[in-house]
Amino acid sequence: MKKIAAIITEYKAGSHADVIIPKFLHGFPTDEGLLTPRTEIASIYIDQFPAEDIGRDVAGEFDIPIYPSIVGALTRGGDGLDVDGVLLIGEHGEYAWNEKEQHLFPRRYFMEQICGVMATSGSAAPIFNDKHLSYNWSDAKWMHDRAAAVGAPFMAGSCIVVAWRSPWLEHENGVELEEAIAIGFGGHDIYGFHTLEVLQCMVERRRGGETGVVAVTCLEGDAVWRAADEGLWSRELAEAACAPIPDKPSGSMEQHCPNPVLFSVEYRDGLRGSVLMLNGYVGTLAYAARAADGAVGAAEFYCQGHGAPGGPYAHFSYLGLNIEEMFLTGVPSYPVERTLLTSGILEAALTSRYEGYRRMETDWLDVEYQSYDQLRWRPTASRPYGACLDPWPPER
Repeated sequence: MKKIAAIITEYKAGSHADVIIPKFLHGFPTDEGLLTPRTEIASIYIDQFPAEDIGRDVAGEFDIPIYPSIVGALTRGGDGLDVDGVLLIGEHGEYAWNEKEQHLFPRRYFMEQICGVMATSGSAAPIFNDKHLSYNWSDAKWMHDRAAAVGAPFMAGSCIVVAWRSPWLEHENGVELEEAIAIGFGGHDIYGFHTLEVLQCMVERRRGGETGVVAVTCLEGDAVWRAADEGLWSRELAEAACAPIPDKPSGSMEQHCPNPVLFSVEYRDGLRGSVLMLNGYVGTLAYAARAADGAVGAAEFYCQGHGAPGGPYAHFSYLGLNIEEMFLTGVPSYPVERTLLTSGILEAALTSRYEGYRRMETDWLDVEYQSYDQLRWRPTASRPYGACLDPWPPER
C-alpha cells in the first residue's frame, strides 16, 4: 500500500486531524457502506501537544511512529523522501490571530519543509492541504507555485465541496449565470472560507471558465440590508438559497440576524457573486444562482456534525476518498486554483473590513482555470444514510 505522512498542527477530539486521519485508519463511512482504506498512514508529525491531545494514543494504537520533525516524517528517518503522499492538516492549535481576525496557521512553513524534502530528494509525491492555502495571498501563491516547481500533484480545500446537497444541484459546465449567492454562518475567517468555497465550486463552471476577480468589498450590520435595497445583492436569491434549509426560525433574516456580513465579489467577466453570513438565522450553508434564462437553482450544502447519529463528520469521508484517489493516481480530483482564488478573495474581504469596509481592487486575483470533473467519490443522497449513520469508529 502507498505510504502517507500526516503533518498536523494539533490532534485533539473534534479537530480536523481527528475527523480526517481515523478514516484513513478505520475506513470511510459512506452512503453505500464502509470503504476499506487503500493507503496507509506511515508517519506522523504533530506540532503542538495540548493537554487534550489524542494523537499519541491514536498513533500508538496503530503502531505509527510520530517524528519530531516534518523532515523526519517525510523521510521516515532516512536520507530522502520515503512516503507516497502527504496530508498537511494545518488547522487548530495555539497560533496567533492578527488584527484582521485571521488565524495564523503555519501552512506555508509546513509546505516549505515538505517541498524542501522533495526538492533535495529529486522526487515528489502528491500533497493535500486542508482548507485555505494561507491567510495571506503571497504565501498562498507561493505554496501553489512551489508545488508545481517540485512536480507535486496538489489539492487543497475542505469537505464542503463534496458535502451532501439538498436538493442536488450542480451547474453544467458552460452555464451562463447572471448572479450567484452563498449563505453561511460563523466566524469571518473560518466559515467565511467555507461559504466562499460553496460559491466558487459552483460559479467556476460558468461559460468561459474562471478568469479571476477584480474587486472585493466587505459590509457589515445595517449596511448589508441597505446594500440589498440598492441592488448590490439579491434578496430574492438569498431567500431562494435559504428555502431548502429546514428548521429556520419564523420571520425574516433581519429579525434574527442583528449583524449580517456580506462579501461582495466582482468577477473579471462581469459576474456578481455574494457571500452572506447570517448568524442567528441559519446554522448551515446554502447556495442559489440565477441563470441567463431567468431560472433560479438553489440547494443547501449539508454537513453531518457531532449531533448526528453515529460517527461524526461523515462528509469528511468523501473528501478523504478523493484525496486518497489522488495519492493512488497522481491526478488531483479538482483544481487547486479554486482554493488559491478562494484564499485570495477571503484575505481581500477581511482586509476590506479592517480598512473601513472599502472596496478592494484586486488586480492580483487574475486566477484563470477551467473546472473539471475527476470526482470518483461523492454523496449519493441529499442527507447521509448507510454506513454514515453507523456507530463510529467501527471496531477493529
